[in-house]
Amino acid sequence: MMHIMNGITDKPNWHLKVFDDAITSKWRVEMLATKGRDITEKMADWCFAELRYKARIFEKTGSVSVFKGDVVKSDSVIPLVLKDELKHAVAPLEDIPDRHKDWHPRSNGQVLDLVHPSLFPLVYGTSRILVDSLTTLTDFVGRYGERKTVPVPPIEEAGMCTEEMDLHFEYPYSRKFQWLPCDVDISDDEGRVRITSYINNLHPQKHADLYKTIEKIIERTIPVWNMTLTPLRGDLNESRIQYDLLYDPNPELDDIEGSQGQPNEETDDFYERQMNWTAATRKLVLPEPGLFHPPPEPKNPVNIRKDYGHRGLQIIVKLANIHLTPEKPKYNGGSWHIEGQLNEHICATALYYYDNDNIDPSYLAFRQQSDAKHAERMPYEQSEHEWLKEIYGCQNERPAVQKVGSVLTKEGRLLAWPNILQHRVHSFCLEDPTKPGHRKILALFLVDPNIRIISTANVPCQRKDWWFEAVQQGGPLSDLSTELESYTVDGADFPIDLSEAKALRLELMEERTSAVELQNSDFTNREFSLCEH
Repeated sequence: MMHIMNGITDKPNWHLKVFDDAITSKWRVEMLATKGRDITEKMADWCFAELRYKARIFEKTGSVSVFKGDVVKSDSVIPLVLKDELKHAVAPLEDIPDRHKDWHPRSNGQVLDLVHPSLFPLVYGTSRILVDSLTTLTDFVGRYGERKTVPVPPIEEAGMCTEEMDLHFEYPYSRKFQWLPCDVDISDDEGRVRITSYINNLHPQKHADLYKTIEKIIERTIPVWNMTLTPLRGDLNESRIQYDLLYDPNPELDDIEGSQGQPNEETDDFYERQMNWTAATRKLVLPEPGLFHPPPEPKNPVNIRKDYGHRGLQIIVKLANIHLTPEKPKYNGGSWHIEGQLNEHICATALYYYDNDNIDPSYLAFRQQSDAKHAERMPYEQSEHEWLKEIYGCQNERPAVQKVGSVLTKEGRLLAWPNILQHRVHSFCLEDPTKPGHRKILALFLVDPNIRIISTANVPCQRKDWWFEAVQQGGPLSDLSTELESYTVDGADFPIDLSEAKALRLELMEERTSAVELQNSDFTNREFSLCEH
């Protein structure tokens, strides 16, 4: 049912069509005729009632929640003129000599990093932090005498125990690296957003237009984050549809020919034969949803501006392109993961797909941990486990992980979700294999507003090339002595040159690969265990 509603909300003007009985009658016929879905009339009734409820919300917000409500998509929140503005502002990052293009390591030369937080991140024990002041968009280079080195967090602070260290476990709190967010002021009474510290690896003076564009996109993303985070509050995660497990009636075994044990038949053989008969003759009755009733209004909805306007936000920004060519016509997709490590405290993600060209339809998949204990409390009979697969899409003695579904990632779509869902990019190919194609994405990672982490407001520019340019142009470094100027530009320690930054990026990627492996192990280590009564 959720997949059907997700598909309908991809249709043009769906929010109007769901009130047109002629159109919904046609959709109903298609629903009931689709093989493998087992959709009933009552299920179709529920879908259309819920879609009409969602349409009224869409009229107010331009966004629609899909699946269980915490994945939110919008094709209209970012207007066409702003999409074109972003394309124009990003172009200077793309129109550079090939030798300067930064192809992401291990991406088969397909992922082009324009702005990536893994390059020049905070490096514990190396990066310098301001002691009593903050950077600005005009004063973000130099200030050498005001800095101190960021210490390596103690093991206790990272939450690592001796047993974990002895077993060589990587811990999700990194003691080596942290992505650097920029600070964002959202206190303006008219709703405008202002980036107040530099986006890591995006020069605020050279790319001032892009900063303004990203500010406008953040402004329009905040209400979508409100929608995606609100279901995590209160009791909004209760089961949408309540039901009991029912099967076709089970006749008394005494009335079944051959139900008694055969001569010389072992007891175990008899019970196995009985179970096989049960599996072959009894059919699970799929639960009917009843009548749809709009959920109660949340008592305490998330309102980022109201709750955090006084302190602002921290947002990690990434710009990346995926390029396909006739020689490399397929992108193989990604792995299941949650964004960042725990010391980055990312609570929600927003992806804006602002430019797709000559690629076939592609999707972003989601999965979640399920409550195994809830399944164990269901009133199932001896050895009857098929309901777990038929209703939940899960299996006994398999990980308690449920694939939620996949969302189409078409051009112009803004997609947001909380950072408790794992996601994975599906593979996609060139639509016309004789021509090149691409997908371009702006990613915004929201740091938990309740927590302040080290940001670019605290860490002046770490890039040696930016320092060198400031010296050459008579910027903040021009007042430094010749000796210090020589140290900062030519020294090997700090600031960091590009070759060293790329080496550190590989180290960061290795650490995060290990963290993702641990994350996936933790994500899947709880299994459904339906006991034999």
